[in-house]
Amino acid sequence: MAHEPGRFKRALQRLTADEEQVDNAELRHEAASSGAVAVNLCSVGAPVCVAGTLRAVVLRPLAGVPTLEAELYDGTGTVTLVWLGRRRIRGIDPGRTLVARGRLTRREGAPTLFNPEYELRAVGG
Repeated sequence: MAHEPGRFKRALQRLTADEEQVDNAELRHEAASSGAVAVNLCSVGAPVCVAGTLRAVVLRPLAGVPTLEAELYDGTGTVTLVWLGRRRIRGIDPGRTLVARGRLTRREGAPTLFNPEYELRAVGG
């Protein structure tokens, strides 16, 4: 029975890597398979497609306007997703995976997408 070399290598890496390394590798693989670019490779001012897991979601008013902010982590870095005028968006919860598209900017030194288009991924998928 022939074994696929990539499959064996991934299995060996799972046995020798710590849990965070395995999770990061899985996030990078899922992001790449959805057509997303790694956060650490995105350029400010360019339209980007990123994918990952939401680590935190907070309501943070900005100039008196409700603003929902979420931190998206893809295994290489984080990008802040900001929806102006929103208090809550169904499905935008910590632990949820999604793909987001928009023009990358920096706010307070952090990569940020304002009012991004997004696609929620299946829970547990």
